[in-house]
Amino acid sequence: MSQAGQLGFTFEPVREPARHVWKVSELVGEVCAHLERQYADVWIEGEISNLRAASSGHIYFTLKDDEAQLGVVLFRRQASLLRFRPEDGLQVLVRGRVSVYAQRGQMQMVVEFLEPVGAGSLQIAFEQLKAKLQQEGLFDPARKRPLPAYPRCVGIVTSPSGAVIQDFLNIVNRRHAALDVLLYPALVQGGSAAQEIASGIEYFNQTRNVDVIVIARGGGSLEDLAPFNAEGLARVIAASEIPVVSAVGHETDFTIADFVADLRAPTPSAAAELITSALHRVEEHVAALALRLDRACRYRLLHARDRLARLHAEVVFARLREGFGRRQQHIDELRFRMDAAMGGAFRRAALRLHEVLSRLQRQDATHKMQFWRERLGALESRLAHALQYRVRQGTARLDAVVRQLSALSPLAVLQRGYALVFDEGGTLIRQAAQFSAGEQMTVRLADGSVEGRVTRILPERTSRQ
Repeated sequence: MSQAGQLGFTFEPVREPARHVWKVSELVGEVCAHLERQYADVWIEGEISNLRAASSGHIYFTLKDDEAQLGVVLFRRQASLLRFRPEDGLQVLVRGRVSVYAQRGQMQMVVEFLEPVGAGSLQIAFEQLKAKLQQEGLFDPARKRPLPAYPRCVGIVTSPSGAVIQDFLNIVNRRHAALDVLLYPALVQGGSAAQEIASGIEYFNQTRNVDVIVIARGGGSLEDLAPFNAEGLARVIAASEIPVVSAVGHETDFTIADFVADLRAPTPSAAAELITSALHRVEEHVAALALRLDRACRYRLLHARDRLARLHAEVVFARLREGFGRRQQHIDELRFRMDAAMGGAFRRAALRLHEVLSRLQRQDATHKMQFWRERLGALESRLAHALQYRVRQGTARLDAVVRQLSALSPLAVLQRGYALVFDEGGTLIRQAAQFSAGEQMTVRLADGSVEGRVTRILPERTSRQ
């Protein structure tokens, strides 16, 4: 017996375990399944590096810290939901599952959620878009246009149910009641708000029925103001041919729309004041001139009264007339200055209004009928006057002819004592020799006729006889 047997130990032969040979795909698949079960929902913080964006929409990058690194894939559907653009060097917090990319046998993480560490995603997206548009020149002051000094109509894109539109209208009515305001109703918060606001700007550019466009909403958080930080809206504002005023949030709120717009107003109420400021300044200037004119007149009147009290009655009226003329001249000069202060634009606006009213009146059937009635009345009056004139002319000419006929009439000669003698045949007798004794004759006098018979014929008496 061996020493081991004596000691009570027994030995059996050692059998080698059965060898299991894996296929590479099997082992990788087993490891992948194990990892996905064990690490189905994990959070990892790290720094982005080697960022690559594929044409398919997927995003690939490496997440690393001081001692290790891990490949990460962000598929297209999750990438489209990001509110910012991942960049190398950005510290992020990711959530997803650990898996294995079988073709390379490389462990990777499939990310479902990604957010920056520290600053929020919206703030980073804001800064990234701001830098991009600034580099493109969309914030350049040289491309921004001034607002028209005297707009006739303003288009505002905002919510029709908010307090913003009411405040805007109240200020416009108080400062410039003649200004027309067109409202394009749009959402100012939510996923579709940016597109609706952009549609409002495009609508006003197509219809060309406004002089200024205002996009407005009240204050809110960065999430509430997100539609006004959209790149699409910023490019629509930059492409607008009509000046755009951005009146979003409070005075301390800034959006991408503020930087791209032609003018940034601290609040919607301030936008209304800025739009109406030019005309309001003109009205204030006119009021100031009127006040100066009133004060000058009062001063002149008091001064004249004082001088009048010291003057004698005989010179008062002469000086009063002279002073009145000078004051009237001064008043005319002040009026000319006031008219000049109103500016050519204000006068042109009044002229345009007068032309429009004239056109409307010319198109009014009542006005035309009144015009033709007045013209017919004028023609009737002219016809009556012409007829009266013609009658007077005819009467005058008739009187002249009558006078001429009267002067040439034989009756007029008879009135002077002459007589006409006719024989019994009615022939006018011019010589006494035409009669014979006993012949019947008729003598025509001015007031009647006398019949008689010739008894004898006397020779003509000369002046010597």
